[in-house]
Amino acid sequence: MGRILNIIKFFFIKKDAATQQLLTFVRTVTGRIPSNISLYKIALQHSFTKDKEDPPSNERLEFLGDAVLSLAVADFLFKKYPLKEEGFLTEIRSRLVNRSALNELARKIHLDKVLHYRSNVVKRAGSRNIYGNALEALIGAIYLDHGYEHCKKIITERLIGNYISLKDLVENDQNFKSKIIKWAHKNHVQIFFNLLSEKEYNRYREFTIQIRMENKVIAEGTGRTKKNAEQMAAQQALQQIEEKWGKFVD
Repeated sequence: MGRILNIIKFFFIKKDAATQQLLTFVRTVTGRIPSNISLYKIALQHSFTKDKEDPPSNERLEFLGDAVLSLAVADFLFKKYPLKEEGFLTEIRSRLVNRSALNELARKIHLDKVLHYRSNVVKRAGSRNIYGNALEALIGAIYLDHGYEHCKKIITERLIGNYISLKDLVENDQNFKSKIIKWAHKNHVQIFFNLLSEKEYNRYREFTIQIRMENKVIAEGTGRTKKNAEQMAAQQALQQIEEKWGKFVD
């Protein structure tokens, strides 16, 4: 009966343009009409909006979604690769849920079109991960709205299944730091990884690593660990190298 009432409300209750856009987005991502649209409104209300009159930010849902995402991906990989060791599973999970991957996935599902934040505040604060963080908050909202099993299905089938090639992820070497160090050594170039900043948020730290080559800054990367930030910076640096000198060859 509850599901039928939600369907009736979805089609017959008058909605403003923003709410209609949000409903369409949630329905596209989840394959279901939301039972509690307020959860999704909070999930897509970034903490950088903070004014006294603003609704609650998505930080609590982000905390929950982070845990649900990690469990769902671990569960999925454990069953998909029954003969693989713990190190392999940990590495692939890290590639699936790191900041860079989540930011990219968020854009692929057009979450950036429905997220509410103040761009000038975000620019001053220097956060490059608002879309990935909001994706975690969205997963937290889906979990509360539809339960773990359906949330896991959305993560593994509609998100990973539709937008990420596990085959490419497994086969491609993602150690970008190692690659750029090898390239620098081969080409007799000196590169340096410098810690530019370390910021403390409510429940995590964010590191920014800067790569310098021949006394020139060529890339920056952010992450919740120094290792992740180094990998993101190295990936950007390799992209610049490829654009300037052609495809990087190990």
